[in-house]
Amino acid sequence: MLIKYNEPLSAYTTFRIGGAARTLLFPENRAELIDVLRAYPQAPVLGKGSNVLAPDVGIPGEVVCTLLCCGIARDCETLTADCGAALAALANFAAESGLSGLEFAAGIPGSLGGAIRMNAGAYGGEMSQVVTSVEVYGRSTGAVVRYADSDFGYRHSRYAASDEVILSAVLTLKPGNPGEIRQKQKEYNLRRREKQPLEYPSAGSSFKRPQGYYAAELIDKAGCKGMQVGGAQVSEKHAGFIVNLGGAASSDVEALMKLVAEQVRGQFGVELEPEVVSW
Repeated sequence: MLIKYNEPLSAYTTFRIGGAARTLLFPENRAELIDVLRAYPQAPVLGKGSNVLAPDVGIPGEVVCTLLCCGIARDCETLTADCGAALAALANFAAESGLSGLEFAAGIPGSLGGAIRMNAGAYGGEMSQVVTSVEVYGRSTGAVVRYADSDFGYRHSRYAASDEVILSAVLTLKPGNPGEIRQKQKEYNLRRREKQPLEYPSAGSSFKRPQGYYAAELIDKAGCKGMQVGGAQVSEKHAGFIVNLGGAASSDVEALMKLVAEQVRGQFGVELEPEVVSW
């Protein structure tokens, strides 16, 4: 399989931040992925890196990257896809197949595995609405298991705090008009471009939505919009995003997130929980 040495993780995260991984492995299918996980049981697993803050010092060992493990197959109204399949590619495949239900995912820059792990969602849709079963590899047991119940919640699934690595999933969709599906995707993507700071690298929403509030609104009202630490900034376009203006370090982002959380806690008594995963 493809193996790269001393490879900068900044090239594999949407934040464009992260030092080098000593060894970066790219399994190309489910069998290779299982083999690699068995060979390197402690190696972190990286998908498209859209919700990850990689450390400046890098990873002094192996990292498994699922980008090439991206097969997609259709059977009537279901799609079976490998964990590394890009959500955008999956949404486009569904649209071309005349299947509706994944329109919300067309602009989410993540992989299927990562999206299931955090129950990613947008515009009223989320993965829990379409995922019907998930196949995982248990690092502690060495067993491959399929779950029908993923214990989905807001930005949560049973896999978020377990040692299980998602291998593939089955998604059940509904028949739809391809033209109407495409139109809805275009509308969602237009709203993203209008409201989100897509011109800068970021990891999407920095904080989860506190119950009864909107994180971006609290951050804005706390006077944090435009706040900056090093190359990291609270976006002036959307306060829910921390962006990399250029040359930002992971320590810059972490320090800025801490400042923002302190400001919001001090002014509103609300605890902000990070949505970005810091390695």
